[in-house]
Amino acid sequence: MKENIKNEIKEWLYSLVIAAVLAFTIKAFIFDIIQVSGISMVPTLHNNDRIIVEKISMYRKKIYRGEIVILDPGSKGRGIYIKRIIGLPNETVEIKDGNVYINGDKLQEDYLEPGTYTDVDLKITVPEDCVFVLGDNREVSEDSRYIGPIPIKNLKGHAVLRVYPFNDIKKLR
Repeated sequence: MKENIKNEIKEWLYSLVIAAVLAFTIKAFIFDIIQVSGISMVPTLHNNDRIIVEKISMYRKKIYRGEIVILDPGSKGRGIYIKRIIGLPNETVEIKDGNVYINGDKLQEDYLEPGTYTDVDLKITVPEDCVFVLGDNREVSEDSRYIGPIPIKNLKGHAVLRVYPFNDIKKLR
């Protein structure tokens, strides 16, 4: 009887270790659920929204303009940021008269509130290994206008789905 209890405990411990390793691997390398903190992505995302972040494509360096990404701003920022990719490597991003231009063409930003004005006139060519990111709430967003282009290696994942609040579940572009 005592031997049966020992075997049962071993099986439970083994199962718990396997479950913990799987959970860590999934969270670290495949996907995660994070909570939005702040208002820099309003109207797309709001404070306390929960989003699913996909991480696999980061290993292949697949990035697209318009995607919402989770990033580490490095020594220039604080914490982890959620922003939208605006400029890709080797593109010229220009902000003038409140509008954003990519290689001279005005960027259509349907995700912004009507009348959004992007302040801070600048013109920059995005370095080869970087992206230029902006928040959707341009008045309060600390983004590439202030902290510069973000190295692609600092991108942690793509926001793919808002899962909370439950009455506003939606796929993110």
